[in-house]
Amino acid sequence: MRSLYLLCTLLTLTACGGSGSQSQPVSESVPEQVPLPPPTAGQTCSTTSLPISVSADDSASSDSYGASNAVDDDTTSASRWQSNFSNESLTLGFGQERQVGSLQIKWFKGSERTYRFSVEGSSDGNDWSTILSNESSSGRHSGFELISFEEPTTANFLRITGSGNSVNDETAIVEVDAFNCEAGDGEIVDVFPNEVGIELLDWYVSVPTDEDGSGTSDSIYENELADGYTNSEYFYASDDAGIVMRSPAYGFKTSQNTSYVRVELREMLRRGNKSISTQGVNKNNWVFSSAPQSAQTAAGGVDGKLNVSLAVNEVSTTGENYQIGRVIIGQIHANDDEPVRLYYRKLPNNDKGAIYYAHEKRASADGSREKSEDWIEMIGSRSSSASNPSDGIALNEPFSYTIEVLGNTLFVTISREGKADVVSTYDMTGSRYDEADQYMYFKVGVYHVNNSSNADERAKVTFYSIKNSHDNYAESE
Repeated sequence: MRSLYLLCTLLTLTACGGSGSQSQPVSESVPEQVPLPPPTAGQTCSTTSLPISVSADDSASSDSYGASNAVDDDTTSASRWQSNFSNESLTLGFGQERQVGSLQIKWFKGSERTYRFSVEGSSDGNDWSTILSNESSSGRHSGFELISFEEPTTANFLRITGSGNSVNDETAIVEVDAFNCEAGDGEIVDVFPNEVGIELLDWYVSVPTDEDGSGTSDSIYENELADGYTNSEYFYASDDAGIVMRSPAYGFKTSQNTSYVRVELREMLRRGNKSISTQGVNKNNWVFSSAPQSAQTAAGGVDGKLNVSLAVNEVSTTGENYQIGRVIIGQIHANDDEPVRLYYRKLPNNDKGAIYYAHEKRASADGSREKSEDWIEMIGSRSSSASNPSDGIALNEPFSYTIEVLGNTLFVTISREGKADVVSTYDMTGSRYDEADQYMYFKVGVYHVNNSSNADERAKVTFYSIKNSHDNYAESE
């Protein structure tokens, strides 16, 4: 975490003011352009952000969007620096000369707007030298975007000057970090999720942010997702051609009634056609072939098969005993219930994790049977005191799963290179998913079913292949 000591003044860049006062603009005279000193010889790269000791701006905006918001470690949109006009600047000071090779910037509405900007450096806060000129953000990053310099430079101060964005003349930065090397912290790669070979037009993703102020997590729908949406905190491309989904234990949830945070893809057979509702027995969802013919005709597909290749990278190690180390990595969801939830679970003292799933039986129509769950263990045990499963799956170990429905029969298969497949077959007859009003959709991601862990713990999974198919469904439709 960055150390921040916000000072009232930064050399002569701003003037102090009382509560509600506005920052005073700097002189509009063009500074002398002088070369910056070369990088310190032999300085090694660090993935830790540089300490920013002071920040200031020349914006006429109110203090609610002042310079300190851009360096306060708060990545919510309400805490941002914002200028109201073109060619206003945010200045960062390091307290001493530092080698600087890159910035990581979280732009306000960065996946919706393209920002134009320049970056300058200075040793004394008076004479400035251009580092980047007339650059543009990608317009696809919801999280941090890496801004690399052509080569590291040495500066005491950096100045980011905005030239507006694709919507208006404002420049708005939620948070900015500086690093001494071009790669930043090394977690942001120059690849977008839509470039790794996974078809994303069949899905939307939920991320635990609240950019729209709804009080629930944000949903990025098919067209925006397929166009290259990325979030460096929760949904991004890995450096080995996968899609990383990373979920905290705490954050915005998909509804007020759910207990857990998730970063999860939801299947969307409508493929961007927003005239089709997300819910209902319609062309966005699928049904069992055991359902009435009228439902099969109305649905977007009949029966379903989901093939996923992945590696689980992180799970929780603290919290309530029954929640530690577990994450849901795939589902079939119906109207209100779940024909299958597939779990990976690794306990802190075990080297390997277990695989199991749950099947929900809907309550009977006449009320004689309540809703219930069956649990099926495939590899190891789901017990909170399970010993290390000898044939378990370690963190970062690649494996695949297949979830398939044919009529009322559910098949779940776990595959690993060099090992025999583990297959489970479950008869769903009587679970009432074959009725005319029941619709289905696959879900893939990180459903972090631990809301009691330490706040800094995450569940993280890298997905390398996600393929969904159905009878009577064509991807091109």
